[in-house]
Amino acid sequence: MTNPLTPLAHDALVTVIGGSGFLGRYIVQRLAEHGYRVRVAVRHPERAGFLKPLGDLGQIQLVRADIGSGQGLAEAFASADAGVNLVGILDEKGGQRFEAVQAEGAGRAAQIAAAAGISAYVQVSAIGADPASPVPYARSKAAGEAAVRNAIPSATILRPSLVIGAEDQFINRFASMARLSPVLPVIAGDSKFQPVFVLDMAAAVVAALGNPAAAGKIYELGGPDVLSFREILQMINRETRADRALVEVPDGIAALMGKLGDILPLMPMTSDQFTMLRKDNVAAPGMPGLNDLGITPTPMAAFVPAMLERYRKSGRFNRKI
Repeated sequence: MTNPLTPLAHDALVTVIGGSGFLGRYIVQRLAEHGYRVRVAVRHPERAGFLKPLGDLGQIQLVRADIGSGQGLAEAFASADAGVNLVGILDEKGGQRFEAVQAEGAGRAAQIAAAAGISAYVQVSAIGADPASPVPYARSKAAGEAAVRNAIPSATILRPSLVIGAEDQFINRFASMARLSPVLPVIAGDSKFQPVFVLDMAAAVVAALGNPAAAGKIYELGGPDVLSFREILQMINRETRADRALVEVPDGIAALMGKLGDILPLMPMTSDQFTMLRKDNVAAPGMPGLNDLGITPTPMAAFVPAMLERYRKSGRFNRKI
């Protein structure tokens, strides 16, 4: 049974499952900035030492835990006041499976957190989570949401669109390609995205934990810009000064690439990822979003140019005349 829904104390202990990834590092830092003590539960704490300087001495603790097996989760949530689950995978490799990690694992973590008596909980899911989806990734995300809310009805679900920032694996991937390749492939170029800045996403997690009014709600988080995949590539071309040709990839060829990606690790996508790429990834009309959490969404123009300077031949000094 979780505790009554009251604002977290200034020095509350927050357990973050999977806090060493791209998004996690920003959430850990933002929690520390707000005065919370942070316990980061990861499979390999020896690789997460870079998180400790993000807070004061002793404020950030690293512990070993595995959401897939459940090992270490009880210790991770012991005496914690709140919890955050960030664990997710984009494809099935290295023994990781969508159902085991994003559905069963999410439910297991929430059950253990509830047993520990946490008073606030945030599950980071994804726009597109759908129990009826033909894509296992999206189905497992929806199953994870259901399992979390079954264990903790007051849990807040955050569904971001594409999260971007300095270390992301989307904008950086295509910016690297623009630097090395003479062309940029356009796959499902008309599909829409609503990228959300990683700092806004971190602020959303902290806001949801600290506001009892967010308990039990689902938020779909996107930034102020809605762009097609083609427009994102055009932006990357512009900001890297690469001026690469955009080559439209027919759906049939893209589907074949996806099937090859199911068996060959070096291919750019799997068949499921191609299916998801063909569907818009934007917040549903009427769903609560960043503004409802008191956060003003950051436009891409405010951070993408500086983020992509390093991909220009002359860095920040490369200017178009």
